[in-house]
Amino acid sequence: AAALKQLAVDYMHPEVGVTNTDGAAFGRNYFNRASAPDTEDDEFADERAEVLAEAAALKQLVVDYLHPEVGVTSTDGAAFGRNYFNRASAPDTEDDEFADERAEVLAEAAALKQLAVDYMHPEVGVTNTDGAAFGRNYF
Repeated sequence: AAALKQLAVDYMHPEVGVTNTDGAAFGRNYFNRASAPDTEDDEFADERAEVLAEAAALKQLVVDYLHPEVGVTSTDGAAFGRNYFNRASAPDTEDDEFADERAEVLAEAAALKQLAVDYMHPEVGVTNTDGAAFGRNYF
């Protein structure tokens, strides 16, 4: 069992590397020998480097898009932005009646969500805070 665990750890973590304690153990490098095939041409290597750089830039864009909670970091002192919401000429915020209606709608949505959770999870049970409330179990 210990040997299987060690094999699984070696397989799942190739970054750890291989340690060798036997001086007689050796391997042959088939890439640097005289009869090895030629390496990649410079133009292909440059093209590969450009493609990998573009892929890395696209990956960074995807991460920025999918994780807006990370935020934006800037090291340039000349980079700045304007807040269009807190300026003096910004449009007024919503009226009180709309804010009250929005609060009511959100409260109803929260109550509906709680009902859905109660319905979908009967194993949670019911908690009672009123001593006068009671029911009879017919089952």
